[in-house]
Amino acid sequence: MAKPKTKTKFIFITGGVVSSLGKGIASSSLGRLLKSRGIRVSMLKVDPYLNVDPGTMSPYQHGEVYVTDDGAETDLDLGHYERFLDVNMSSKNNTTTGQIYGTVIEKERNGDYLGMTVQVIPHITAEIKARFMQVVSDRGGVDVVLVEVGGTVGDIEGQPFYEAIRQFRLEYGRENVMNIHLTLIPYIRASGEMKTKPTQHSVMKLREIGIQPDVVLCRTEYSISEEARQKIGLFCNVSPEEVIEGKDSSSIYEVPLALEKEGLTDLVIKRLNLKTKGHDLAAWKAFVKKIANPKATVRIAIAGKYIELRDAYKSIMESFVHAGVENDAKVELVWVASEDIEEKGAAAVLSDVSGLLIPGGFGERGIEGKIQAVKYARENDIPFFGICLGLQCAVIEYARSLCGLRSANSREFAQKLRHPVIDFIPDQVNLKRKGATMRLGAYPCVLEKGSRAAKIYGRVRISERHRHRFEVNNKYRNALESHGMVFSGISPDNKLVEMIELPEKRWFVGCQFHPELKSRALKVHPLFRSFVKAALDYQSDKKGN
Repeated sequence: MAKPKTKTKFIFITGGVVSSLGKGIASSSLGRLLKSRGIRVSMLKVDPYLNVDPGTMSPYQHGEVYVTDDGAETDLDLGHYERFLDVNMSSKNNTTTGQIYGTVIEKERNGDYLGMTVQVIPHITAEIKARFMQVVSDRGGVDVVLVEVGGTVGDIEGQPFYEAIRQFRLEYGRENVMNIHLTLIPYIRASGEMKTKPTQHSVMKLREIGIQPDVVLCRTEYSISEEARQKIGLFCNVSPEEVIEGKDSSSIYEVPLALEKEGLTDLVIKRLNLKTKGHDLAAWKAFVKKIANPKATVRIAIAGKYIELRDAYKSIMESFVHAGVENDAKVELVWVASEDIEEKGAAAVLSDVSGLLIPGGFGERGIEGKIQAVKYARENDIPFFGICLGLQCAVIEYARSLCGLRSANSREFAQKLRHPVIDFIPDQVNLKRKGATMRLGAYPCVLEKGSRAAKIYGRVRISERHRHRFEVNNKYRNALESHGMVFSGISPDNKLVEMIELPEKRWFVGCQFHPELKSRALKVHPLFRSFVKAALDYQSDKKGN
């Protein structure tokens, strides 16, 4: 690969010792720090699994599936990238082994390799390197691309990616490529010691592959002593200044400030000879300060079916952090298993909350508990927010309770229904293939003038991201409207219901899309901001009574 004319620099973030150390947060934090210096940044997440994308994976396996504007189902770390950098990602910002092999096999079938024997080296590694460069071509004017490699060094499925990185560094120029290795420094409580040996072995494994880290970022519970820095530097072939402490933080949004204090930004700028413009972290510091010093606390329930793995609702959790800051409050999330509601009743688990959110999900398990929760919130005028399946549950409950359609349900849960108030989107009916076939990505929506939704957004035309197969059945729109439900958001062609609300209630809103995917650290989504404000008002009124 000849050295390209572009001046874009690349930083590869790898991990060692254990997974889930926070490479996504570290990458996002560094991206935010570079952006604060006027450096134009983009990101790439490479996932070594063979799935083409996480769209068909269980939330228990993968956590949240993050959807981009162009309809890509991606890793949840892209959510961190967007929230920290306030930059929209696309399908080109996430790639997997499945995509790489799929592309190479398709090229082989088309005869693109001119009869050659197709091998991991050079063909798979060449395709991986092409994905690195694709981020640059997709986003002209990028100064730095941060590439986060999923998994840990030594994983067999990650080997082609590490080999591609080794080749890329040689071909693209060492002065243009940097490697940051995130590793764990465990603390042994019995002996009261921090152990550097796992980090030494992790870096040793990386160097065996042919990659020498420029920075060793150490995830730790406690501060690293100067002696430990010296030892890590000596055995990992870096200077003590290139050993960066990544101490646990009470909030992920504190991480950029901690890394800045450690000098990581200056190290990167010097190593890659980057030109900077200013140094602006004032807004970020103010944001972090507000997180740490809320003036009030409000309890909001999330009634879901994957609550054992909170990462399934990562973007919702972070949106509540953003909305809490905007309202000078801490949002205390009360996690409620929808099956517990079926067993104990809604009143038993929701009586002490000031708001209820029902998130998206798939499958029949726990659905009646969600519907009971909607009814409890509606009848007790507790602020209610339904997202995707949450909107559908609200429609089912309303149809049953107020429209006299006692057997109302969704076609997702039963094929033979008398009243399928929720049904397949017409173009989804005959689809057999599951991967990447839902209604995915950003779609426009027209809001009804004067509606709560229009007031919240401050405009009548919006664009939001979707991930679903089912919609409100248009055959029941008249019945629902005649009993008081307002369809405050509709697709421009008037075929799909995108938002519902009950005007007589304090705050009762449902949306078919996923607003949590567009909330940013310094730019909260208006629906979350308004919902948290309504919950605070409800709490205040309840205390006043």
